[in-house]
Formats: sequence, structure tokens, C-alpha cells
Amino acid sequence: MPLADRFLDIRRDPHSDELLARGEDFEAHSVLQRAGFIAVVRVHETYHRAPTGLTQDDESRLAADAVGRLQAAGYHVDCDEDFDTDARQASCLPLGSSVAHLAERIRKATTTEEAADALTELTAAHDGILAALDEVLTATADFHDGLGQAADPYIARRLRYLADEHLRVIRTDLAHTRDELADRHAPHPGRSTCTREVPATERERSAACACPPPPRMLPAPPPPVAAGLRR
Repeated sequence: MPLADRFLDIRRDPHSDELLARGEDFEAHSVLQRAGFIAVVRVHETYHRAPTGLTQDDESRLAADAVGRLQAAGYHVDCDEDFDTDARQASCLPLGSSVAHLAERIRKATTTEEAADALTELTAAHDGILAALDEVLTATADFHDGLGQAADPYIARRLRYLADEHLRVIRTDLAHTRDELADRHAPHPGRSTCTREVPATERERSAACACPPPPRMLPAPPPPVAAGLRR
């Protein structure tokens, strides 16, 4: 996102006195979540509010923390005077960035082995990312079991269902895909790596590498002339 578009407002609504954050993009959404805000999704906008049950002082601390985090991330924040701060939160690499790095590895993979290596981090049975996600769902279900409200046992069952059914399908399919790629031992035909070496059999003396020339693109034929336009 261009820096000129990185603007947010964090203020108390003059009508409801709610602490609200508006104008955020996906990156700012993540920053606000980590600061403690809750997303409110509407048809025409998404904004953030403070959790219910906080005192006004707690909300002010929450807002000041969010302002500091956002400014450290390069956002310009218009806010109430009580929330303005010179503090800048240290920028730590979130765990999700490590997982997203696997996608970058797959995008750059030139062989089936390289793609399989990246998928192994997801599918490893004992300590892969999906196995860890299974543990998180199960731990959250266990947490809800004893929480005490009427809906909590249902939430716990739902989380276990997601782990046992949906996540299991994803793990099984991805593990099969990873194993199939590992068995192929093939370069990706559209992602060859240029070694910039010219073989001795190369006929063109000006060649700088052994890469084949790009496919010849034939010009598109002209559109047919409508019958009514012919003379």
C-alpha cells in the first residue's frame, strides 16, 4: 500500500462514546488485533472497537498502545489527544511471516524436490505446522470445556470437529501432494534456472547462456469483417 494511503483514525465516537479505529487495511487490521481491538464487519465498511467491559483508563491504554504500534509500522494516525504517544513498539516478526515464507519458497521452486521440501514443513507428522494447528484447536476446545457458559460445550465440540474432519482432510491431501512431488525428481518446465553457461555445441557465438529462445508469438489474425460492411 502506498505510504500516502496509510492513514487511520482512533477516537471515541462522539455519539456512543465507543473507542473506534477506522480506515485500516489488512496490515493495520493485524496490528490492531495484536493491540487488543476487535473487528466489526459491516456491508460497506470494516472498523475496530475496544473489547467490552473495559474501563475508560483501560481503553485509553489500549488505544495508546495501538497508536504506537501503528506509527512504528509507518501509519499516520489521527487520534484523540489522550491516545497520542511518542512510544514506538519494537517490530517483531510475527509467526505468520514464517509460514508465508513457505509460499515464497514454493513460488521460487524450480524442481519438485524444492516444492516438496517446503511442503514438508507443513505436513511433518510430529512437528509440522498443521500438526501444531491441530494442537491449538484441541487446546482451545479443552479451554472451552470448563469455561462455564451454556454455549461453551458446543464451541468445544465444534473446534474438535474442525480438527478431526476439516483439518485432517487438509493434512492428508497436502501430505499426499508432498509425497507425490518428492517421488517425481523433475524440474519445473516453466521455472528453469539459468546457469549462464554456454555449451561447446552452441552454434550462436553471441549466446550468453544455454537457455532456449522464447517461443515465437504469431500475430493475432484480424477480426472478421461483418457481412454488412462489405462493398
